[in-house]
Amino acid sequence: MRISVPREIKPEEARVGLTPTMVTSLTAQGHEVFVEEGAGLGAGFSDDDYAAAGAQLTTQEDAWARADLLVKVKEPVGPEYGFLRPDLTLFTYLHLAASRPLTEAMLDSGVTGIAYETVRVGRTLPLLRPMSEIAGRLAIANAAHHLQFHADGPGILLGRVPGVVPATALVIGGGTVGEHAARAAVGAGADVTVLEANGDRLRQLDTLFPNARVLMSDAHRIEEELPRADVVVGSVLIPGAAAPKLVRREHLALLKPHALLVDVAVDQGGCFETTHPTTYHDPVYAVDGIRHYCVANLPGAVPVTATQALTHATTPYVMALAGGVDAALAADAGLAAGLSTRQGALCSPGVAAAFPDLPAAG
Repeated sequence: MRISVPREIKPEEARVGLTPTMVTSLTAQGHEVFVEEGAGLGAGFSDDDYAAAGAQLTTQEDAWARADLLVKVKEPVGPEYGFLRPDLTLFTYLHLAASRPLTEAMLDSGVTGIAYETVRVGRTLPLLRPMSEIAGRLAIANAAHHLQFHADGPGILLGRVPGVVPATALVIGGGTVGEHAARAAVGAGADVTVLEANGDRLRQLDTLFPNARVLMSDAHRIEEELPRADVVVGSVLIPGAAAPKLVRREHLALLKPHALLVDVAVDQGGCFETTHPTTYHDPVYAVDGIRHYCVANLPGAVPVTATQALTHATTPYVMALAGGVDAALAADAGLAAGLSTRQGALCSPGVAAAFPDLPAAG
């Protein structure tokens, strides 16, 4: 099979879909691997590293054109839509429920799209988990920065100092992102509350964080907790589907004037009604005086660490797909759960629910 990895062109994104070690494994099995020049530089891999591993260095256009299987990190952006075609399998994060233009481009092209974020092992999401761990920690690190005076914040330390009331962090959603956000916030010494709607998960979190308040989440509880918060982290996920809007615009009036909202669910449309995607270059905006931090690729800030964590998880799936896409999907129901589009139809129930007017597989 011909397998390609292009350079990511989404702003401020330097992760890469294949490492030289993965290239070595693929070429040893007789596959041809094409790597766009410069694709791995931000992740710590030179073109020479890829060439030594057996890859053929090429251009953006050639990488897309030669591929049977194309492995990325982020979803295609506008300039890449024209590269999509029916005989291509795309393996990457897609987050289709948050983007109708991308969904329509995928359907119009007939491309087979397999989304990292909905591949399953039992009830877990093994390809989403490593990035969620990083995103949760970075959510708190970036919140701490933007609470500082020189970052146009209120001048509050997200931590504990003897004799001073600590800053408060409210984490809505206790999945992988929420767990790691809470871990970072507790470690900093903040006064932390985690809201979680699943009873079994709530008990796990209560054991993990004896020094935090772990409470059952519902609309009333969210309204009660918002006025206490200096930082609110939104980390609610419904796999493959648009995130629910748990904090609405009218709730902003409940917040302290200096509060910061951090929406880690922005890739799936955000769990705050007032969310829209931002970048590290311009990460913060205000709505009704309340600052929002909604960077859509948080792990992109640490591409070396993030690439290693991601590719550790994706390697067995890439190797399986390289042996034949149909066979891999038939052999692994968890991988098949990642199938989002094929032959012009939606294959993901969550995406189909977000866009009920678009064609879906029967």
